[in-house]
Amino acid sequence: MTIAPSSISELRAVLFDVFGTVVDWRTSIAREVGESLARHGLSMDNEALADRWRALYQPAMERVRSGAIAFVPLDVLHRENLDQLLKEFSIDCLSEEEKVDLNLAWHRLDPWPDSPDGLSRLKTRYTIGTLSNGNIDLIRDMAQHGGLPWDAIVGAEVAGAYKPQPQAYLGSAKALSLEPEQCMLVAAHNDDLRAAAACGFKTAFVARPFEHGPDQSKDLIAEEAFDVIARDFVDLASQLGC
Repeated sequence: MTIAPSSISELRAVLFDVFGTVVDWRTSIAREVGESLARHGLSMDNEALADRWRALYQPAMERVRSGAIAFVPLDVLHRENLDQLLKEFSIDCLSEEEKVDLNLAWHRLDPWPDSPDGLSRLKTRYTIGTLSNGNIDLIRDMAQHGGLPWDAIVGAEVAGAYKPQPQAYLGSAKALSLEPEQCMLVAAHNDDLRAAAACGFKTAFVARPFEHGPDQSKDLIAEEAFDVIARDFVDLASQLGC
């Protein structure tokens, strides 16, 4: 499905969900967890550990969204979740220095193979940026690690709100001095795109069928008539005239 030419003419910025859409968090986190434990002679189900760490992500942000706690950067929530993870799995061999470094694994996530090339093509015509729940230094480090050529880093820390709160989308557009309809959100998650569309954003769905491993059952296909449905970022670039 290709967006109408009249709509392309007003599009100025193509913004991306990051975790799962641009980068393969599960493989990256499982690898880093495994390496950290191996230094202590431990062998565990690294994918299960990665999945559990990620499963604590939404509940942690909901504490902020609900007003239970003030806004804090995602790095802070990731560390709190790591401490809970280690307790749940009875892992007590890591030093504080090792915990700090392991928490920074989220700064070193590898991109999906099509991400750098597709982003580089889109950058020739549009402002490209993140609309992520990740904090600025996290996204910056990830970009340097994976060769991701962002023009701008916006999202939760800029807007002071976590997706899918409307302010996360509207505040990001405002930070770029753009109207919502001049922006497109690209994501592999139907709920994220629905929330963006409700704020006036254009939307593009790119499936990442292995984000949660081989048994993934959600977000395998686009569930709405989003403006663009693409196979990958290279196909997205082609559909958007790049």
